[in-house]
Amino acid sequence: MVGTAGHIDHGKSSLVRALTGRDPDRLKEEKDRELTIDLGFAPLDLGDGRRVGMIDVPGHERFVKNMVAGATGIDLVLLVVAADDGVMPQTREHLEILTLLGIQRGLIAITKIDMPTVDEDLIELVELDVEELVQGTFLEQAQVLRVSAHTGAGLDALRAALAEQVDRVEPRPVDGPFRLPVQRVFSAKGFGTILTGVPLQGRAAVGDVLEVVTARGPLKGKVRGLQAYGEKVEAVEAGHSSAVNLSDVDRKAVARGDVVATPGIFSAHDMWEVRLRHLASQSRPLRQRETVRFHVGTSEVLGEVVILDHAELPPGADGMCQIRLREKVVAAPGDRCVVRRHSPMQTLGGGTILGASRWRLKPGKRFVLERLSQKETVLGDDAGSVVLALDGARDPQRAEDLVQALGRPRGEVLALLEELAQDGRVVEVSGGKGNLAYVSAEAFGAAQEVLVGALGRYHEEHPYRASCARLELRARSKLHDMLFQAALKAALDSGALTQTSSGLAAAGFEVELPAEVAAYAEQLTKLYRERAFQTPTPAQALTELNPEEVDDRSAEDVFALLLERGELVQVAEDVVFHAERYAEAREKVVASIKADGPLSAATFKAQIDSSRRYTIPLLEHFDAIKLTKRDGDVRVLREG
Repeated sequence: MVGTAGHIDHGKSSLVRALTGRDPDRLKEEKDRELTIDLGFAPLDLGDGRRVGMIDVPGHERFVKNMVAGATGIDLVLLVVAADDGVMPQTREHLEILTLLGIQRGLIAITKIDMPTVDEDLIELVELDVEELVQGTFLEQAQVLRVSAHTGAGLDALRAALAEQVDRVEPRPVDGPFRLPVQRVFSAKGFGTILTGVPLQGRAAVGDVLEVVTARGPLKGKVRGLQAYGEKVEAVEAGHSSAVNLSDVDRKAVARGDVVATPGIFSAHDMWEVRLRHLASQSRPLRQRETVRFHVGTSEVLGEVVILDHAELPPGADGMCQIRLREKVVAAPGDRCVVRRHSPMQTLGGGTILGASRWRLKPGKRFVLERLSQKETVLGDDAGSVVLALDGARDPQRAEDLVQALGRPRGEVLALLEELAQDGRVVEVSGGKGNLAYVSAEAFGAAQEVLVGALGRYHEEHPYRASCARLELRARSKLHDMLFQAALKAALDSGALTQTSSGLAAAGFEVELPAEVAAYAEQLTKLYRERAFQTPTPAQALTELNPEEVDDRSAEDVFALLLERGELVQVAEDVVFHAERYAEAREKVVASIKADGPLSAATFKAQIDSSRRYTIPLLEHFDAIKLTKRDGDVRVLREG
């Protein structure tokens, strides 16, 4: 795509018309006023069998927003300067915008050389002005050609120069998902909605299902037809001047700035992280929370700039910023953006999008700036972007969560994740359940450290407990359940933690009871042994003994230790027996049923000399452990 640039009335449209044979001005108002208002398109045959698209942009300062929308899709610029006028304000502004958008190649055309008021000296003076203008820019070494759209002078040389430059343009990526920022929307009788623009990446074919990503949500449709450079084709790809005929999409629901894309990959957001450069040509700093017009792709939305690493951004400086918009727009990391003053409308600067924000970022936060710097470092590096996204996520990320972060199809993301897992840079933590979920290796190692640390603190708080319940450790770690389970398995496999009969313990941890605590433990076991099947509740036992040498927490922990060791057995919330008495009750149940058949609660109560308060929980416990099963009002032994 070749785009024009330059001041109003410098002959951009006339030059496109002379080169292509087509008038890029399509609106009646444009023809009546002889003024380009919106973007114009025309195919250009280079004479060697190749065809490129030309985008003609308006030069009037009121329509710079349209110029930016068109410049987003160009690969090569044709900067137009009139010989009778020279370098003018929009000549400079357009060049600044092109530089901000990362355009790398172009030519310079000095037009209107046939005008009566133009002589050789004036043309040379204009060329000197142009040389000064482009110094230090991407056009510094660009070829300057003198042309006349009226007489045709210099057009062959210009066409040849364009062909040479086209050879040097790096093609846009045709792999990956399709993405086309919408430049124009209209409907044609018998066809329905037609969307035009230049795809930034990917390929689309007739019959494909695409979606139009809007601020209101995605609209799905099927590709009924395609055109490239005005001709019917079966497929379009990145860099083509394209028209897409979509079914099931209402023309009124789509506007310039929306994006036609492969479904499920791109989404609209109203906060974006940006490395922003303030133009050196500005007379004052860019102020904190200044209202701006934000341009990305073909969209223009009002918003404010929050400068994160400066109090304000001086002319010529760049900084990390968050752009907070009044409406959502679609973009991807690495996209170029432009910011213009709300009023009066001037180009303030532009930069590179690092990613979408979930939260409002506060200026001056070191960890925020470090994070943004890391995002900037991995731009264009899919593997690095995945690892960074996982490392910065609080919870494990499913493959679907990473699709939009990368702007890549799900299959490619899964393949990349598998490769990273084999390299040890990411860890799959879903355990094969449901959709695959991952964390970075660093985050996985940190999760294991969290578990070991949480368990260590538990042992410090409860030195008389042999282990920590799994649910207790899960709550203390505050880890996502999938990450907790995977990290716990890894910690157990490595020996950092051990599994006991009642819970989890740190490697090498053993309970050591001081003399007074050991004496209290002996009192508890003696109490429950002596009370047989008329035992106190745990709370009653702690109250009944209540030694001065042991505080309440330690007393509770000792009780729990006896349960963990199996010296006491808990059959219900408030029903506990000494292990010997529990074994005795179990033996009585088995012996009684084998000798006399089904056992009633009343018979069992008499056998152990107890009450229903204890016998019913005991029998229900034996049912629960599958020793017995209830058959009406009696118990029988389970088979086997």
